[in-house]
Amino acid sequence: MTERKPIESWLTDMDGVLMHEGVPVPGADSFIKKLRESGRPFLVLTNNSIYTARDLHARLNRIGLEVPVENIWTSALATAKFLDTQHPGGTAYVIGEAGLTTALHDAGYVMTDADPDFVILGETRTYSFEALTKAIRLINDGARFIATNPDNTGPSPEGVLPATGSVAALITKATGKKPYFVGKPNPLMMRTGLNVIGAHSESSAMIGDRMDTDVLAGLEAGMETFLVLTGLTSQDDIDQYPYRPTKVVDSIADLVDLI
Repeated sequence: MTERKPIESWLTDMDGVLMHEGVPVPGADSFIKKLRESGRPFLVLTNNSIYTARDLHARLNRIGLEVPVENIWTSALATAKFLDTQHPGGTAYVIGEAGLTTALHDAGYVMTDADPDFVILGETRTYSFEALTKAIRLINDGARFIATNPDNTGPSPEGVLPATGSVAALITKATGKKPYFVGKPNPLMMRTGLNVIGAHSESSAMIGDRMDTDVLAGLEAGMETFLVLTGLTSQDDIDQYPYRPTKVVDSIADLVDLI
């Protein structure tokens, strides 16, 4: 078996790894502090496209985790980067919040409902029936269908909420067109993130709390993968999958000494 190169760069999921229900996971502050002191490239990732990197920086800062804006990578940013390489200066009809619309504006995209190049679906707090109907008609008229991430549900204090994947399925049922999902587990999100920080997959690691998104994306991007048990995947769940992370640890606190 070929020995891997030492880990020089780190990617970590946010919810379930650094924080859980708005509370920092013990050891997360030490992990981020040591990463910043080491000077090694790193990114904090999230599939949630609602917030801008500046929003997330403030949110993390409020719970004692100092993550610079440039070290935050969202599915919205990855989607904007993808579209900028595929179809620079395009037009889009967007269902989503500021995290997505800001990223697309910054990439030079124009938001329109008049014959757009793309329909782009992201997370939003309120999915409008009128907006979904418009999206369906535009896709039927030839607009290409992109979604920020395939997550079917998201958490809330009251329980699960329908998320991008579920709403995308509704649009697919109505149009017969499947979207291209940019976020995890698509390794594209990892690879574009690595490019942003000038890192290489063979000397990078991904930390996540989900086998079906974080570990799978890291594995397919060619990185070492660490599964923490502070989020959605439990120890008993691991055997349900035909692949394995490089290592399973109780929490991110167990990884501080690897930096």
